[in-house]
Amino acid sequence: MSKYDPYENMLAVLENAAKKAGLEHDEYSFLEYPERELTVHIPVTCDDGHVKIFEGYRVQHSSRRGPCKGGIRFHENTDKQEVKALAAWMSLKCAVANIPYGGGKGGICVDPSKLSEGELERLTRGYARAIAPIIGPEKDIPAPDVNTNGKIMNWMMEEYSVVCGSAEPIYAVVTGKPVDKGGSLGRTDATGRGIMLVACEMMKKHGMKPESTTIAVQGMGNVGSISARLLYEKGCKIVAVSNSKGGIYNPMGLNIPAVIKHLEQNGKRFDGYTENGLVNISNEELLCVDADILVPAALENSITADNAKNVKAKIILEGANGPTTAEADAVLEANGVEVVPDILANSGGVIVSYFEWVQNMKKERWSEQTVNEKLAQTIIPAFDAVYAAAEEYGVSLRVGAYITAIKRIIGK
Repeated sequence: MSKYDPYENMLAVLENAAKKAGLEHDEYSFLEYPERELTVHIPVTCDDGHVKIFEGYRVQHSSRRGPCKGGIRFHENTDKQEVKALAAWMSLKCAVANIPYGGGKGGICVDPSKLSEGELERLTRGYARAIAPIIGPEKDIPAPDVNTNGKIMNWMMEEYSVVCGSAEPIYAVVTGKPVDKGGSLGRTDATGRGIMLVACEMMKKHGMKPESTTIAVQGMGNVGSISARLLYEKGCKIVAVSNSKGGIYNPMGLNIPAVIKHLEQNGKRFDGYTENGLVNISNEELLCVDADILVPAALENSITADNAKNVKAKIILEGANGPTTAEADAVLEANGVEVVPDILANSGGVIVSYFEWVQNMKKERWSEQTVNEKLAQTIIPAFDAVYAAAEEYGVSLRVGAYITAIKRIIGK
């Protein structure tokens, strides 16, 4: 079996959407190639004194609509093809959200759990120095992604400011920073809040009431846990959650605050958590539990042609980037499953990253209520635009989202 290539997956959907919209290849061909791909090698002096070289990437897919924007992931399995795909999805995501950004993405091939705090900081600062020539508040603004966080963004911001010889921190070079380091209130919850808002819009479209809607969430990291908590607070019944260490299912509905507290106190493990009616399941089994809505919020390539036929949910909200392969999409569509694509469903994060950047550039501080209101005012019209495009062209929501994005990028 050939290895899954996320960039080829992106290209397949891009070409299909462009054809459905009646576009000529010359109009969108530039979107098939990133504007710039940078590979860097970062020497890090480890705590035992030896030097280890790490490979990293920064890919800028498109700056047609504004500075490139996109996260940085630290993962042992990342490679340039994955980063290229993620950068392209960011271009499309920013266009769907209708914010003035293009798309970029970064990554380092590393398992951060095997590094000490000092080694992680030296690696981060080395990476920031290596990519400094191509990033900046007006050029490319990184953010957190898998295995990166506000602390890592703060190290990057500090190092970039040193490289530029600035006496003051250049806050706007990255987003997702701690609030006391120029970060925005509401940023931590933004992606999960966006998923909740889109889920509510989907429920309205289908006449579903939250209290009678069952939901399964794969991936209880930042995005998944916040999505689960906010949907639980809306009255939805969260029947299953999972992560790389396992999962739990309760057809009567889980006590999500208690589950989140247990995971926080037990190294993200479900071991020892009990509820009446609880059944232990695997991370993979969660995808096929009996639920109205499925939220895959782990890594890409989770739903494949092999397991898509067993998905029982009729609505999928993609919390992760690229969790569904093109082959799986075809199976799901044939089975009547509506997929709200990542470039819409999880765009809350980049929307609030944009708000953070605006606050940094203007030297302003917005309240969390203002941020949350502005997020809703941005993501709900994005949902409406995608839904309208899907209906106009008679296509899936994914293809509708791509059509919306491509037309905005090419100025049509």
